[in-house]
Amino acid sequence: MAIAQDEGLMRTAKDLFAGAMGGVAQVLLGQPFDIIKVRLQTTSQYSGAVDAATSIWKKEGPLSFYKGTLTPLIGVGACVSIQFGAFYQARRIFERRNQDKYPDQKELTLGQYFLAGASAGIANSVISGPIEHIRIRLQTQPHGANRLYNGPLDCIRKIAAQDGVLKGIYRGEAVTILREAQAYGLWFLTFEFLMNLETRDKKREDISPLKIALYGGIAGEVLWLGSYPLDVIKSKMQSDKFGAEQKYSSMRDCFKQTWRAEGMGGFWRGIGPTLVRAMPVSAGTFAVAELTLRLIN
Repeated sequence: MAIAQDEGLMRTAKDLFAGAMGGVAQVLLGQPFDIIKVRLQTTSQYSGAVDAATSIWKKEGPLSFYKGTLTPLIGVGACVSIQFGAFYQARRIFERRNQDKYPDQKELTLGQYFLAGASAGIANSVISGPIEHIRIRLQTQPHGANRLYNGPLDCIRKIAAQDGVLKGIYRGEAVTILREAQAYGLWFLTFEFLMNLETRDKKREDISPLKIALYGGIAGEVLWLGSYPLDVIKSKMQSDKFGAEQKYSSMRDCFKQTWRAEGMGGFWRGIGPTLVRAMPVSAGTFAVAELTLRLIN
């Protein structure tokens, strides 16, 4: 019994470590694209992704594309670690249940893969919500002498002082949970579906890194196409002002105002650079995580 528990803990630790390595790759590859996405979602001062990128480069300098990186570098590593750890744990639970009820069924159903991924997203939302909130505040604040926050810790302190922890730091958490469940359900489902197609005539360990990256990239595209409107609402709420200047009173109110002011297009503003970003970022995340698991197993 003790040996089985030790093996389970070791397996979970490996899953968490592989996810953390994938998370570091995700941030380093995706941060420049992410700041453009957030700017397009939260302001109308740019005509498009190229205009936003050009304007940021000219007015704020090239290093501005990594504005607010410290928070996600630490936080996203933890987030992706949780995602992979929770997904594989849920996957093992489904596998055990399937073995008891359907001994001949080796793989999870598509629905089970989605639920395992969704559970990983929900577990992840506890820390991804505040982390992304702080990152968005830093990415959307005025540049130079007019900036509001001197860094992540200063941002956390000021938001907590203005609106507390739950209403302030965790602003937009309800829509974050919905987005994470939808997004990571689709993310893991797509990747595992494509990997399973490959393993019909070979072992998983024999799938080339290039194909792992390709399938991971495709999964990233599916993730955003399936969850982007929720992400727009989250960004709007987390970049909103406080007190009397607050524009959105709730997630539902944010949906209503976005629909009235911008129509359907408002829920897809910034999707272009997001999809461009998704392919390399998700490819790198899965490739690094999968290859890390091969090395440490």
